[in-house]
Amino acid sequence: MTRWGLTVPLTGVPLAESREIVAGLPALGYTDVWSAETNGTDAFTPLALASQWAPELRLGPAIVPVYTRGPALLASQAATLADLAPGRFVLGIGTSSDTIVERWNGIPFDEPYKRVRDTLRFLRKALAGEKVKEEYDTFTVKGFKLEKAPATPPKIVLAALREGMLRLAAREADGAITNWLAPKDVPTVRGVLGDEPELIARLFVCPTADAEEARAIGRWMIAAYMTVPVYRAFHEWLGRGEALAPMNEAWAAGDRKKALELIPDEVVDDLIVHGSPADCRARIREYVDNGLTTPVLAIVPGGGLAAADAVRELAPAADSA
Repeated sequence: MTRWGLTVPLTGVPLAESREIVAGLPALGYTDVWSAETNGTDAFTPLALASQWAPELRLGPAIVPVYTRGPALLASQAATLADLAPGRFVLGIGTSSDTIVERWNGIPFDEPYKRVRDTLRFLRKALAGEKVKEEYDTFTVKGFKLEKAPATPPKIVLAALREGMLRLAAREADGAITNWLAPKDVPTVRGVLGDEPELIARLFVCPTADAEEARAIGRWMIAAYMTVPVYRAFHEWLGRGEALAPMNEAWAAGDRKKALELIPDEVVDDLIVHGSPADCRARIREYVDNGLTTPVLAIVPGGGLAAADAVRELAPAADSA
């Protein structure tokens, strides 16, 4: 089954005013809603609301950092969502980045691979209703047991940008989540993850026929992400290291304006889905054709479209309208 997800809340739409949009998603062909957690809403609250607004949708956070909540609290929050949406909740976890973990939250960004692995193993036991008393490499849990384990333990998927985490996702999780990739990059990721696990990706979609508008927006977004070490390494692995090196050098020197100018058009066109809504839908299907299981649209305002109109025009149902 090909899924088609949407990132909530939408840019510019307050969460409290999102009910009508979310409730209308199933009729448009959307199957999923996925939240995020950076410096806006937390990962769980939008999903709790969506679980009641649209009971047909699958829900997931992409992703919850494994550092910023203790293991027991993370298990409790996941169990709550699994109870609100039985069989429809997928827990996405990952390292996040040193910016969010260390600079914003004051938590050491130590041994990220082991921390994700240990959290995944703990959650498997806790969400199955087991009492956990175990010393992991990165933390120790002394006798935690959920008061009410979910009747249907949620699937767990891992944020995975390179080989180590992709292999862990293939070996011990139920799938992988990635973002900031082009359709041609999907086979590279699949080559490590394998063909069977679910592969989820957040795609940044700017529905405007004005390419220069989309590229101007995209350059700011790319600079904000690709200068972060984990994303810089990801794109070096994907083969964009040379193309992005001038941007990274200018950024490191403090020249933000020059850094933006040095991002090649072809990199923006690779990583930002833009064009008319029909062009954007066709581009998203390229990802699916190349092996992506679940595209999750993150709609970037552009082309003068109101958020609700963009949701409707980018929906899979629009292909048959």
